[in-house]
Amino acid sequence: MKRLLALMACVALPALAVEPELRPSARLLFKDPELMQVGRCVRYEEGGAGWIITDPKFYLKGEVVGSEIVARHLGRCPVVPGKNMQQYTRDEFVRHAKAYPCVSDKVPERDEQIGIVRLKVTDWETPHVRGAANAGRLYRGQFLDRKLEKGMEIELEADLLGTCR
Repeated sequence: MKRLLALMACVALPALAVEPELRPSARLLFKDPELMQVGRCVRYEEGGAGWIITDPKFYLKGEVVGSEIVARHLGRCPVVPGKNMQQYTRDEFVRHAKAYPCVSDKVPERDEQIGIVRLKVTDWETPHVRGAANAGRLYRGQFLDRKLEKGMEIELEADLLGTCR
C-alpha cells in the first residue's frame, strides 16, 4: 500500500480547470432563479442617489425574455487620458459602459461568470438635461446609443435589475 501511495505521488496529474469567479449578477441567478424568470416584470433604475431625492428618477421597465450565466473575459476599461468619468462626453461614456464589466490598468485581465438578463422594453423615463449625458445608461430617450422603442430587447446584468412594484 505504501508503495502504491508513493507511486501515485510521483505521477503527474493534469491540473484541474479553474472555474471563472462568479460576479454578483451570476450569484443572484444561482441563488434566486425565480427572480428573473421569463415573463417577470423588471426595472432598471438610475438617479435618486442624493440626500434629498432618494427615489430613482429615471427607469426602464421590461419583461424578462430570458436569463443565463455566461463566461466573459474582463479586458481593460477604455480610458480617456486626462479625464475622469464625470468629464466624459456621451460617446466616451457609452464606449466605457459597453466595455463594462472591465478592469483598470492596475488589475490583471481575467474571466468571470456573469448573470445576463434579456428583457423586452415596455416603458421608460430618461433624463434630458445635458449634465446627465455621462451619468448613466439612460439619456434622451436612449439606452446607451440605442433609441428606446417598445418591444425592443436589451441585455443587463441581473444585479442591476429589480422587480416591478
